[in-house]
Amino acid sequence: MTSGAFSFAEVFSYESLVHAVSGAVGSVTAMTVFFPLDTARLRLQVDEKRKARSTPAILAEIIREEGFRAPYRGWFPVICSLCCSNFVYFYCFHSLKASWLRSQQSKPSIDLIVGIAAGVVNVLVTTPLWVVNTRLKLQGSNFRNADIRPTSYTGILDAFVQIIGDEGVGALWNGTLPSLILVLNPAIQFMIYEGLKRHLKTGVHKELSSLEVFIIGAVAKAVATTVTYPLQTIQSILRFGQHKESKDKSWLLTSLRTIKTLLHNRVRKYGMLGLFKGLEAKLLQTVLTAALMFLLYEKISSSTFRVMGLNHKNYMKR
Repeated sequence: MTSGAFSFAEVFSYESLVHAVSGAVGSVTAMTVFFPLDTARLRLQVDEKRKARSTPAILAEIIREEGFRAPYRGWFPVICSLCCSNFVYFYCFHSLKASWLRSQQSKPSIDLIVGIAAGVVNVLVTTPLWVVNTRLKLQGSNFRNADIRPTSYTGILDAFVQIIGDEGVGALWNGTLPSLILVLNPAIQFMIYEGLKRHLKTGVHKELSSLEVFIIGAVAKAVATTVTYPLQTIQSILRFGQHKESKDKSWLLTSLRTIKTLLHNRVRKYGMLGLFKGLEAKLLQTVLTAALMFLLYEKISSSTFRVMGLNHKNYMKR
């Protein structure tokens, strides 16, 4: 088989499975540690009448009004979704990259293209899980916006049943278009991360230090998050299901019109800075989570390859 040709042997490989499991475990652990920060971010995005304040102030307000467990409301469905999502993403990213490169040196353009492809697969497979966990995470919250309708789900399966029964199967893919556009987020993140890794390892075939991995993981996520944040806000609003879309024969046209409307309304009410409401909480949560996730991912995967005695050249060359 010629270099660069597609190979099923590399798509269904032990190496790809190790990367997928390592990424899933790392992300779940990191998200659990910093979960309250994500709660603050989501509340600021969805509850438009809540004034943008510091993250500690928002968390203190949530705890005072809703109890000490409120910052961890919806933890289980989020962790389930995150575990599935990162397993799919890491598996697709590394298997597609290995199949494409076939022992060649990687470069930023390849990392970006492979990251986008892996992101598209991930979105189409896991969006229903994210729609459900967004609903569960915000259930029982004290909203400043009185127009938000309360929901009553007893768990993940009940949420699936109610959403399908009340809104139709298509509601499970609410926010799919912004999610597809947002595959640029992890794609940019991985492109920067892999590029910085290659730069630091130029001429030196050794593992990076924990501090180096943590820093480059944080830098990569900070850039990707800031660039794509306005669409992340629209994605959260659509997943929450409070925005009623006009019905159109074309799903694409309806979705594009909805995104345009929500972005315009946000700017009209709050100015351009309204598009970045909650960014402080998002950056604090996502940067720390991504940095810890990459650190755990690198340690778990490299330890696994070492224990299994694999001479994983492609892994060392990434």
